[in-house]
Amino acid sequence: MRKLLQINITANWGSHGKIAEGIGMAAIKQGWQSFIAYGRWANPSASNLFHIGSRWDEMHHAISSRLFDNHGLMSKKATAELIQYAERIKPDIVHLHNIHGYYLNYPLLFQYLAQNNIPVVWTLHDCWTFTGHCAHYEYCGCEQWKTHCLKCPQKHAYPKSWLTDRSYRNFEQKKETFLSLKHLTLVPVSQWLQRQLQQSFFKHTPTHLIYNGIDTDVFSKQTEVNWIKKKYAIPEECAIVLGLASNWYRKGLPDFLQLASLLPPSIRIVLVGLSKSEQQLAAQAGIIAINRTDNIQELCALYSAANVYFNPTWEDTFPTTNLEAMACGTPVVTYKTGGSTEAITLKTGAIIEKGDIQTAAIEIGRLCQQPASTFEDVCRQHIVRYFNKEERFLEYLNLYAQYL
Repeated sequence: MRKLLQINITANWGSHGKIAEGIGMAAIKQGWQSFIAYGRWANPSASNLFHIGSRWDEMHHAISSRLFDNHGLMSKKATAELIQYAERIKPDIVHLHNIHGYYLNYPLLFQYLAQNNIPVVWTLHDCWTFTGHCAHYEYCGCEQWKTHCLKCPQKHAYPKSWLTDRSYRNFEQKKETFLSLKHLTLVPVSQWLQRQLQQSFFKHTPTHLIYNGIDTDVFSKQTEVNWIKKKYAIPEECAIVLGLASNWYRKGLPDFLQLASLLPPSIRIVLVGLSKSEQQLAAQAGIIAINRTDNIQELCALYSAANVYFNPTWEDTFPTTNLEAMACGTPVVTYKTGGSTEAITLKTGAIIEKGDIQTAAIEIGRLCQQPASTFEDVCRQHIVRYFNKEERFLEYLNLYAQYL
């Protein structure tokens, strides 16, 4: 029986953890044994779970990273225990996801993978893998990663360092370590990220683009959504512009605040996932603010009740919220940021330049004036055809087969 070991910061928790869970379930259906080793958070899983490290180790790693900019270089004992676990199960494929997050020592892990000549598939959800420090650089426009990182302009961004700038050495160490594997395939989740890889030190490493997918049975148009407007005291005749993020850092909250002053009273903004302080800012601008919700039924109702989903993200690889909105029949307006535009067509929404709130207001107004039926079928069918998660998971199984 083939064995798959996935390694990620979470297991069946958050977007990346749920992707790993789905891949594991697809592997199990094809007769594999599936194992997921995770660092911090987990929900019950169909795969066999292994918790890497401890809360104390995570805190020690985080403090060291804050002081010495040595993210991914601590947690030696935790990583040694993970390697012992891997030696017991003897995986045929190791599938990496996010190996950053204060829980893993990447040189130790890659030394084990190289010595045992284990085929590795690595899904990249951000840019940390090929920079000397940051996980995203689009917001600040840094391009040092193309040649060599030095004097990082984002030292205080995740993974934050208060004192040391080790970006030059980190870049050297990542390059040497990650290029040590003979059997490595990188899986970017967007064309944008694939283009970044082609300009990085991974330019000669095989890549295989696989988009993230969603559950199109769960995310679908809801017909009974009048209760949404009643619950949040939105007049029946008003259109809704929806925004959603699990963390609004660089996801466009200031843009929404500005947008609120440009839209007519007949269009109301609803934002999901705001902290208490962010909710206060939103309320002052006349925006309806909602806490993060794990209620999928309410989330689908919000998507379905919205006339437009606006995603003014300033850095992103491939946001699945765009897919979820369109699966519920709602058109998307987004900035020309990273891979955020790649699921949008002329018939399913609009793409605008970053920070162009005037054009955003015009496009949102135009879309709100059209009947919902204009977009419902075309948006949903586009997602069902190209971004169904089950088909995307099977792409991974087909990729594994090339190594076996």
